[in-house]
Amino acid sequence: MAGDRQFVLGVDLDGVCGDFYGTLRPLAAEWLGRDVDELTKEVTYGLPEWGLTSEEYRRLHRWAVTQRNFFRVLTPIPGSAAALRRLSARGDIRIRIITHRLFIPHFHHEAIQQTVEWLEFHGYPYRDLCFMEDKGAVGADLYLEDAPANIEQLRMSGAQAIVFTNSTNRSVQDPRADTWVDVERMVATAVDRLAEGG
Repeated sequence: MAGDRQFVLGVDLDGVCGDFYGTLRPLAAEWLGRDVDELTKEVTYGLPEWGLTSEEYRRLHRWAVTQRNFFRVLTPIPGSAAALRRLSARGDIRIRIITHRLFIPHFHHEAIQQTVEWLEFHGYPYRDLCFMEDKGAVGADLYLEDAPANIEQLRMSGAQAIVFTNSTNRSVQDPRADTWVDVERMVATAVDRLAEGG
């Protein structure tokens, strides 16, 4: 890479670093008054498989964050924090966390505070923390994302995006990573390629 410019890696949180659906599932069962085994693990975006409408999902989400500290108790995806620490330690990668956790109004304080505490508690390295819907606006060299609509938007704008596999995005075109071992390898390859001018 020219000069001392760092490679900017844009990293989504929910579904990429944190097991969003796995952590939400028992809370959704509690909210709905159902047995957790009745709620499939194979979900699509918006969780219609759990019988949630868009409005019901928003109410569940607000309750999970404000009453169950959802973003603080989110289960990390295995290997995510350690892989990001190793990538950050290279010195040529700038970790930029990008999340759209402020999409429901009037409880931003809780969402932001829980997010920062979670990142610090689990040792996730980052230089920037962006709460925004238009992830392409942050100007990363490579994005790690799981939401199909976000991946499509990023790629349509010309950005490079790796799909982190879960049940919501199985139909999205590669490149994709099934584990954080895959992520680390793919990111390192992309950084080295850019450094070589390729």
